[in-house]
Amino acid sequence: MRAQIKEKREVAKGTLLVIFDLLGREVDFKPGQYFWVTLLDPPYDDEKGPRRHITAVTSPNERGVLGLCTRLRDSAFKRSLAELPIGAEVEVEEPKGSFLLPEETNRRYVFIAGGIGITVFRCMLRYIAEEQLPHRVTLLYSNRDRDSAAFLDELVELEHDNSNLELVLTMTDDPDWDGEKRRIDAEFLRDHLGEELNSFSYLIAGPPAMVEGVVGTLEAAGVPEERIRPARFSGY
Repeated sequence: MRAQIKEKREVAKGTLLVIFDLLGREVDFKPGQYFWVTLLDPPYDDEKGPRRHITAVTSPNERGVLGLCTRLRDSAFKRSLAELPIGAEVEVEEPKGSFLLPEETNRRYVFIAGGIGITVFRCMLRYIAEEQLPHRVTLLYSNRDRDSAAFLDELVELEHDNSNLELVLTMTDDPDWDGEKRRIDAEFLRDHLGEELNSFSYLIAGPPAMVEGVVGTLEAAGVPEERIRPARFSGY
């Protein structure tokens, strides 16, 4: 379907939020799914072309619009997206993906986000809040520094309004941050979740190396494979 760029704003250092107007169409998707987006008249091009898949950052309840969020890097697609004006048209395909908000609410969940991996959890947590779902979630959110942490104030507000949500922040390279600074390893997990790591179900999203490291840590700690769901957000 055709869509137009409705809004663009930087939500953290080097992180761009783009809201697309679906031009009267509404699309049903599940929290966690992604969309293929094709830029129709990009100012830059490379061998990878103008089509990429990006996870929805807006809630399915935000009808008629679709929000995507990306780190700004020196690829033709991202440079084009940053420069395209409000009103520029794109092509949006139907939603895909199986990294979804779990339907079961009798488990305790740990969402682990590294950097831009927060986008998928922002979608899920907004939907949980809007629908008043009883999911019990601990969100572990790792960034280099506070300026790079997208949606930080919003996540703090979501935690304040939902007693079933706990937010744990770590800034691994920020001398001005007086909170947690460690990377997410076994000691970090036990300090914030307790000794029984296998009593949780884990959803992990972020850069591939970070995700692989956390998955390896959980497996080494004895967490069953079926309780670990990774999503690797590669750059493009």
